[in-house]
Amino acid sequence: MYAVVVEFRIQADHVQAFHQAIVENARLSVESEVGCHQFDVCCDPAHPALFLLYELYDDESAFEVHLQSSHFLRMNALTAPWVESKTVKTMTRVQP
Repeated sequence: MYAVVVEFRIQADHVQAFHQAIVENARLSVESEVGCHQFDVCCDPAHPALFLLYELYDDESAFEVHLQSSHFLRMNALTAPWVESKTVKTMTRVQP
């Protein structure tokens, strides 16, 4: 499986709106994308502006489909101005 780990640091005045947008994007990804198997949204309680995403896809092609989905493009356009920093890592899941 293809794993994607994304870390976001969000501007403080947009944390709540980002939270809502990213949770909706995660829900739609799992519900509507055949190749998306998991999409976890994590928040750091000590640092509310820090978010971590953990996503699992069949393969890189399924992730590319995700990046072209209407719900991702909508969410990305909405939230891009709120992002202070974003780091994306891709890996191959080896276990289980």
